[in-house]
Amino acid sequence: MKRSDFEIEVCANSVESCLAAQRGGADRVELCMGIPEGGTTPSYGEIKMAREVLTKTRLHVIIRNRGGDFLYTEQELQRMATDIDLCCELGVDGVVFGCLTAEGDIDRAANAFLMAHAKGMSTTFHRAFDRCRNPGKALEEIGVLGFSRILTSGQQATAEKGIGLLRRLNTLSGGRVKIMAGCGVNEQNIARIYRETAVRAFHFSAREPFPSRMIHTNPSVYMGAKGADEDTVMLTTDRRVRNTVEALMEENA
Repeated sequence: MKRSDFEIEVCANSVESCLAAQRGGADRVELCMGIPEGGTTPSYGEIKMAREVLTKTRLHVIIRNRGGDFLYTEQELQRMATDIDLCCELGVDGVVFGCLTAEGDIDRAANAFLMAHAKGMSTTFHRAFDRCRNPGKALEEIGVLGFSRILTSGQQATAEKGIGLLRRLNTLSGGRVKIMAGCGVNEQNIARIYRETAVRAFHFSAREPFPSRMIHTNPSVYMGAKGADEDTVMLTTDRRVRNTVEALMEENA
């Protein structure tokens, strides 16, 4: 297998992480903020600067205006459409989104509305897929809607635990929609996931902790949830991106 036989996407939480992903050899980044919430839409400035610095690596942007579920109101969908329009204006290569019904099915109308705004861009249906009640049916409907790929952990907490469903989905897709394994993918398990699923697209963050540069802190005050570590910044490193890709390629040398 050649490196070009695989698709490597890095979940980047900043322009700095985008640059590290590019240095590490990623094919693409998915730029997102709000990582503890599962990823939310980054700011205009973050997207614009990421587009400027990514000269070799493609840029995809998550379109998710809040954490929580994937059942959206009309107003939320209008805002998401506006974000897609802005991404298009900035020259973003692709967008990442997914809408569900209250019953846990694919919301065909909502997704079609956003797909119309994303015309001309690559589209990924994100891990809202892992909340679907019928993954086989969802796969078919996502394909009909015209999405390029599905990001999924096989409806388990991590892609490694979801190997069984990932293998089944990859077979069911027949190449019509690319299955991308994500969540918990790293240097230690990427080769196994490929070996047992035949999936050739992977999504991972390759982040490492960096201590805050603050000298003075106030341990009595939290900006978010009480007890959260707010003195550490998590950033993608080119070292971990490179190591993860190499672990995959060594398996297939």
